[in-house]
Amino acid sequence: MPRVDAIVRHPLFCDQLARIARAEHDRVFCRHDLAHLMDVARIMWIGNLEQGLGLDRELVYACAFLHDIGRAAQYETGEPHDVAGVRIAGEILGTVDDGCAFSAEQREMLLDAVGGHRGPAARADAAPLACLLHAADKASRPCFACPARTECYWPEETKNLAVRI
Repeated sequence: MPRVDAIVRHPLFCDQLARIARAEHDRVFCRHDLAHLMDVARIMWIGNLEQGLGLDRELVYACAFLHDIGRAAQYETGEPHDVAGVRIAGEILGTVDDGCAFSAEQREMLLDAVGGHRGPAARADAAPLACLLHAADKASRPCFACPARTECYWPEETKNLAVRI
């Protein structure tokens, strides 16, 4: 997947991921590391196949890899990570090698999903990619096995207390 590889190798992506890792070093709750991004990508891909959405695999994986890229800004300045994520993802997508660029329409879909991933299920106009991301992001968390479950700020009814995708 050359376009996803271009994102993962992008200096800004690498810098942001390292900043997130430093900020979450002592975090007892779920982390927003490469493992989380891969989990979200794989769950999104399964959902895409099961729902027959027909989304491009690289679009799905790119979306998953970019969705939490604004976390460092949130930790450092308080800016919501979905807002910061749109700005940072836009810069990454706008500066990848031309041979690995997404189309303007695909970039718009990606930025819409990154910007709306915290609540697209409630939006009547949410695009399939955004809904897929929202569901996969939540499903990726194994709350049933988390040692910090009782301290987690997620309401009990939204925690994943059983294996599900």
